[in-house]
Amino acid sequence: MFKTLNMTVNGSAVSVPVDERESLLDTLRNRLGLTSVKRGCEVGECGACTVLVDGVAMDSCIYLALWAEGRHVMTVEGLKSPTGELNPIQQAFIDEAAAQCGFCTPGLIMSAVEIVGTGKRYDREELRKLISGHLCRCTGYESILNALERVVEQTYKHTGKEA
Repeated sequence: MFKTLNMTVNGSAVSVPVDERESLLDTLRNRLGLTSVKRGCEVGECGACTVLVDGVAMDSCIYLALWAEGRHVMTVEGLKSPTGELNPIQQAFIDEAAAQCGFCTPGLIMSAVEIVGTGKRYDREELRKLISGHLCRCTGYESILNALERVVEQTYKHTGKEA
């Protein structure tokens, strides 16, 4: 049975018909064309499908689309500035060579948005734990952690306080 889902995606109001059994992953990719949201394990273990729902990182493969009713959803496509500039997190991933094949990168970036959004200063071990729900087969995580450390430190220095 189809129902109309009303949510805000990357800052724009969206109204879309969805099957009541449909995952948010399927809605974002197949109905809205947001292909940064990757289909990986489909059981919430790999992190490739991570998006923000009301600012909280979620595995969209195990999140029913209807649960997003009235919520704000953000994908990597929503990070770029109006002038097309990359978000500082995306730039840090590029600068630190934290993306190899790129499959896990959008999910990691969305988790990083949540991490950076706390305004807290994290050490490397804390960051390692915070991204433990993401699987990357290419980088060995060191470049990813370098990028996270860099952007967390830059944000902390910019705000000058911990949350």
